[in-house]
Amino acid sequence: MNANTVCPVALGQSYVLTVAIVLPVIAALAMLFINKERHSAIRWFALLATVANLIGVTPLFTNFDKTSAQMQFVAQYEWIKAWNINYYVGVDGISVLFVLLSAIVAILCVMVSWTSVKDKVKEFYIAILLIEGAMIGVFSALDMFLFYMFWEAMLIPMYLLIGIWGGPNRLYAAIKFFLYTLTGSVLMLLGVIAIYLTTGTFDMVRLMNTQLPANMQMLLFWAFFAAFAVKVPMFPVHTWLPDAHTEAPTAGSVILAAILIKMGAYGFLRFSLPMFPDASQSMAPVMIALSVIGIIYGGIICLSQTDLKRLIAYSSVSHMGFVTLGIFSLNMQGMEGGILQMINHGVITGGLFLCVGMVYERSHTREIADYGGLADVMPVFAAFFMVFTFASVGLPATNGFVGEFLIILGGFTANKTAGILSATGVIIGAVYMLWLYQRVFYTDVNEKIAGLGDITLREMITLVPLLILVFWIGVYPSVFTGFMDVSVAQLLGKLKGGNMHTTLIHTLK
Repeated sequence: MNANTVCPVALGQSYVLTVAIVLPVIAALAMLFINKERHSAIRWFALLATVANLIGVTPLFTNFDKTSAQMQFVAQYEWIKAWNINYYVGVDGISVLFVLLSAIVAILCVMVSWTSVKDKVKEFYIAILLIEGAMIGVFSALDMFLFYMFWEAMLIPMYLLIGIWGGPNRLYAAIKFFLYTLTGSVLMLLGVIAIYLTTGTFDMVRLMNTQLPANMQMLLFWAFFAAFAVKVPMFPVHTWLPDAHTEAPTAGSVILAAILIKMGAYGFLRFSLPMFPDASQSMAPVMIALSVIGIIYGGIICLSQTDLKRLIAYSSVSHMGFVTLGIFSLNMQGMEGGILQMINHGVITGGLFLCVGMVYERSHTREIADYGGLADVMPVFAAFFMVFTFASVGLPATNGFVGEFLIILGGFTANKTAGILSATGVIIGAVYMLWLYQRVFYTDVNEKIAGLGDITLREMITLVPLLILVFWIGVYPSVFTGFMDVSVAQLLGKLKGGNMHTTLIHTLK
């Protein structure tokens, strides 16, 4: 990343990210003045705020310069002069799609909670709006101090979502989530302080061009690894995720699956690879090994699950193993596949959790054994769930296929054994997802779910955007990979030398 240049910003574009971060926070504050008994007004206000924010960030998609690896839509203002801290935001080809995904997910979370959340409705939607602002802040921040603030700001409202609106064991799950993520974040904070004391700056773009001593790089790699690996979550620090997913309300599970766990993988891309390149290359074999273990372990554990949400939660451990495998394959195919699969996983698993929340609202059970014959009872719902299931197993023409294909190709290029073993994860994934679908939707109709009604128009509208993305990315992925081509090439050039960088850019052109 060239520390001295950013893309020129057209009039008004420098405010796009700031508005996207601030608007949900202002909406959350404004909601304090709405009577808490006016549930309908609160829901509509939250929906309008999230839709307005999505409209506000559309220039990121329509006006983004795909030929540039520089930071775009940049806004930078002096904040705390004594410590050289700035309000500094911007996006490149690696981060831009996550801002858009965050804005979409926020709308879906508001819609899916329309009737399922009946207690403390105002407080619930305030938490959703605050989370949206923090999510976009994480993917936009270019100052380490600012990044850490947004990173931690996600923790409190998510803790409240799980702890207040979660299931029977919500307090245990919320505290476990808090302790795991906070412990990793404290170690990352020590790393941030060490970098500042060494370089005198929190400027992430400048730090990407700063060569730190090799021994310091290794220490910092593990300090940041503590935070990022927990968030992914990588084996063996993954155990908080199934509990959090299982106990969280549907909106909480969707945010966890679609956005929050992506922040760990994004951290590796934004910090570990460009700032600690020597350490990243040295530790790549270890990271690949942990990724492959996560892929296979997560898949095998899914085979023994009896709870719908818990099965999908463990599938995230397996799928995110593919993501980290692609990132640390340190080649173009694997890294682009890893980034694309982060988006894909958010779409697919977010869709699956939305579906589980919809059927749970009707049946009040997540036990797989309590279902059966649901395709006869809820045929439209069964069709949506089938699409997300096929995408999860990587059926060609769905987004899951494109991401996993690129990752396995990149993994095989980096390490043939890792490539072969990761491919077995695809087979295991097909087994547990298709077996799940058979048990829930086919066989004889279980009397416990015989009277359930099919999904409503509101619920269909909630699922349709993700359905469109499943096929759009699956059939025409270049629309999305085009955002990241040049940025990934430049990152690889940073890792492996200027000659490789020049070759990659020439190849893309």
